[in-house]
Amino acid sequence: MIFWKLFYTFCKIGLFNFGGGYAMIALIQNEVVEKQGWMTMTEFTDIVATSQITPGPIGINVATYAGYTAVVNAGYDPFWGVAGAFLASFSVILLPFILMLLLSRYLLKYKDDKIVKTIMSVLKLAVIGLIAAAAVLLVNPETFGSWSESPLQLCVSIALFAAAFFASLKWKVSPILQIVIAGVVGVLVYYF
Repeated sequence: MIFWKLFYTFCKIGLFNFGGGYAMIALIQNEVVEKQGWMTMTEFTDIVATSQITPGPIGINVATYAGYTAVVNAGYDPFWGVAGAFLASFSVILLPFILMLLLSRYLLKYKDDKIVKTIMSVLKLAVIGLIAAAAVLLVNPETFGSWSESPLQLCVSIALFAAAFFASLKWKVSPILQIVIAGVVGVLVYYF
């Protein structure tokens, strides 16, 4: 049954996620696209894009949309899709919540211990890798386009990526302003 698989899958994702929402994206993609086949890579890319522009933590937003999409793609009514969204959201935070309740007392008590500091420094490196994997995962033909199918989309995507990168790095332009400018450029290029 799809609901049991959703619960199990998102509990597993929540339990093994370190580093927050962006680190979670690669884990979710691996489970829902590669292993379970609940959606296509195009659908997953759309889910990530939508999750980035909606309020709330991106990892939970991705889980919510992925739960809905998985249930609807399995042939259920959209009402059950909403139940799948709630189940995926609940499942992805359930075990980390319980784990943090149990461990927080000990982490605060032993935060200056050499072993705890070593574990935390190794986890930081793992988180960097997971976030980098999520970034690389989203550089695909569904997002950027390809030379064979849509060269204009690919060129515009690369130009917007480079402009946003340098605007952030060099001039510290607000991400909100960058999103608005990219949206306007996208409308102008693709509408006209």
